[in-house]
Amino acid sequence: MYSLLVRNARIAQPDGSIYEGDLACERGLIAKTGPSLDAQADETIDAGGKLLLPGVIDPQVHFREPGATYKEDLASGSRAAVKGGVTSFLEMPNTNPPTIDQSSLDSKLASAKRKCVANYGFFIGATPNNLHEINTASPVCGIKIFMGASTGDLLVHDPQDLEHIFANGDRLIAVHAEDEKRIRERRALFAENTDPRVHSEIRDNRCAALATELALTLSTRYERRLHILHLSTHDEVEQLQNHKPSWVTAEVIPNHLYLNVEHYARQGTLVQMNPPIRQPKDNAALWQALHDGVIDFIATDHAPHSMEEKKQPYSQSPSGVPGVETSLPLMLTHMKAGKCTLAELQKWMCWGPAEAYRIANKGKITEGWDADLTLVDIDAVRPARNQDMFTKVGWTPYHGWPLTGWPIYTIVGGYVAFDQNRIRENVCGQALNFTT
Repeated sequence: MYSLLVRNARIAQPDGSIYEGDLACERGLIAKTGPSLDAQADETIDAGGKLLLPGVIDPQVHFREPGATYKEDLASGSRAAVKGGVTSFLEMPNTNPPTIDQSSLDSKLASAKRKCVANYGFFIGATPNNLHEINTASPVCGIKIFMGASTGDLLVHDPQDLEHIFANGDRLIAVHAEDEKRIRERRALFAENTDPRVHSEIRDNRCAALATELALTLSTRYERRLHILHLSTHDEVEQLQNHKPSWVTAEVIPNHLYLNVEHYARQGTLVQMNPPIRQPKDNAALWQALHDGVIDFIATDHAPHSMEEKKQPYSQSPSGVPGVETSLPLMLTHMKAGKCTLAELQKWMCWGPAEAYRIANKGKITEGWDADLTLVDIDAVRPARNQDMFTKVGWTPYHGWPLTGWPIYTIVGGYVAFDQNRIRENVCGQALNFTT
């Protein structure tokens, strides 16, 4: 007797082929796949020929706990995640107080164990003074460095402090790559301009390129594992095309693929984020870099703020937008249009992040691997709507966009967490393990 049996599914294989059959789960694992399995289970789902995918791993979210739980918390964020087909997430340290030592990490882990319906992992945040803590706190997926100021108080921008971190230790370093000195200079230059579009001028392409260049230099000097978060410019793509050591990875978020400065006219500060949206030529370069493997995978940088906060005049409005619920439908819509393959989508959203962060047995539908799955309707098209979002802030920058591939069921550890637009509250996510 299995715990869960999914019948009549079109099961995605890592190479992009599709296997029509059944899948059985037991003890949190994919126990067996095959055509018309002769099996019984505590629960059976008839997939009706819909597409069964590995659960998405979102390797960059901000769930705002502790310190800003009126915007999001680990409970609401993880529920929004499974609604979007995300079965595992990696959460950032710029909370209040920030996650910068074992004590603050333990507090998050304890809260996640009580609240999360998706699997969870956490970054440790670097400061100029916590070298010991960032190299010893456990379990963590990596060290986060804010080279340019963003939401929260974490900032490490002095070159000597950065070099000290890169030179000591062997954990993966993930960087928010924007040059703080240039941001400050350009903020003063445009101080009187309140048009939201100026945000992309203040934090221009050069801000990103300078910081990425420095991170690559330090990573190369010390052969230190480096991950470049939310790559946003064609300039950075060109840098990586010219020099990307084997230990360096990079990600892109859907916002930088689908949105650009033309969207300020319609949405204003609702599309204000760090790094900012760019020019159409940057969109094109990022898409090509994904296809070429210069960019390795996709994250969301889910960073919710209330609608009231976002509608404040620039520059009083905060940077960041929600995204954990829409990333998979956006990409499946792109795939359905013939612009990427099923194999690419799984690499970008499932097994690619697992491989980079050394999370074993996740991201592929393979017997013996973790039973984290999502069943999607690739044929039904419906619009993204603010009122349908599970995130606490209740909005999406893609409101009104017609999308396909919305999840119907999301399965975490072999149990249904999201069931046709409702959450099953008896499902508990697990802390992720990161191999060295």
